Amino acid sequence: MDVLVNNTPSLAGEINALSSKNYTTRYLLVGALAEGTSTIYYPAHSEDSDAMRRCIQELGAELIEDEEKITITGFGASPRQVSELNVGNAGAVLRFLMGIAALGEEIHFVNTYPESLGKRPHQDLIDALEQLGVEVEHQDGRLPITIRGGKPQGGAIRVSGSVSSQYLSALLFLTPLLPEDSTIEVLGDLKSKVVVGQTLEVLEQAGITIHADENYMFFTVPGGQKYKPAEYTVQGDYPGSAAILAAAAVTNSEVTVTRLMEESKQGERAIVDVLRMMEVPLTHENNTVTIKGNGRLKAVEFDGDAATDAVLAMVAAAVFAEGTSRFYNVENLRYKECDRITDYLTELAKAGAKVEEKQAEIIVHGRPEGVEGGVEINAHYDHRVIMALTIVGLRAKQPIRIKDAHHVAKSYPGYFDHLQTLGANVEWV
Repeated sequence: MDVLVNNTPSLAGEINALSSKNYTTRYLLVGALAEGTSTIYYPAHSEDSDAMRRCIQELGAELIEDEEKITITGFGASPRQVSELNVGNAGAVLRFLMGIAALGEEIHFVNTYPESLGKRPHQDLIDALEQLGVEVEHQDGRLPITIRGGKPQGGAIRVSGSVSSQYLSALLFLTPLLPEDSTIEVLGDLKSKVVVGQTLEVLEQAGITIHADENYMFFTVPGGQKYKPAEYTVQGDYPGSAAILAAAAVTNSEVTVTRLMEESKQGERAIVDVLRMMEVPLTHENNTVTIKGNGRLKAVEFDGDAATDAVLAMVAAAVFAEGTSRFYNVENLRYKECDRITDYLTELAKAGAKVEEKQAEIIVHGRPEGVEGGVEINAHYDHRVIMALTIVGLRAKQPIRIKDAHHVAKSYPGYFDHLQTLGANVEWV
């Protein structure tokens, strides 16, 4: 389905932030890896988190869910033998479960999204698993992928961090369960380092001990550990909320978003700091962000690596800022559901934005007067691109039609409902 985004001068109202997808998928996984029953309060509901639910059930976890919580009885270090797993379009779920598949005999990961996840690289994780004696059959580092685990023991592992931190997280979930101690050395630059902090936070809550150096470039993991059943509460999601906050910033607004912890380890909380740098009137206290937008913004320069999943929303806000903004150290955006630099900027330009790209940078020449719009644009099946293009549409003089906007459900199924609640003139067509 497509969405038509019409010019919307003002937004007003209060919403609760959706629950964090990143924390939900990690809590689901550690619950499945525990022997016993864990409880997760306020889990996210999205295509990605639902993919993790489905896959851990197929691997032997028992799930009971009501409106408030999920209880999981895990399979520990012994996943059920299954012939194949379908993770949908969820890259993090695939990579985490590739690690866990090493505990089984043989698992085949199918390729149901050849134009999105099917194009994403996983070679660095494959290389690391092969160092443990795991046999991996693949298509030039891409899906479909077959893991033949056998009985990995542990040992010295080296993994590149230059494309994604998810490869490292996959190894951090796996290695505590191996019989022997392991060391993990990260090669090159570690992208999205802050997300590794989220993984370590969840592992500690699950009773796992990992010794990390201060730069997250070398880890010592004692073997023979067991995940403990526990209770977890999922915090509000900054990456999805970034789009709502940016939408409020570019319009005349009074918008409040609750459940956004000031002390969260989510790097995307930087959206609040960036909007402050853009001189957007806002407060952030008692886990609540309130924006009283006036549509006037100043240009910024920002290192986007720590807040990868909020960069596109920041760029959308910068489209209407006074001056030239620069978002640098963002090359890993090229390896997401689409090339979030070239593909995204191509569509922004169609809508009338003045943007430039470099290999690892996005440059935005602000147009405070707004953009023309009046076009149909392709979001490349990417939930973050859909949300960001919607922000631009709110300030376009003519309507913007976003193709296949239903793919926003990958992370934020209620995104357009929330925007409509705040008064945005958006409609399914």
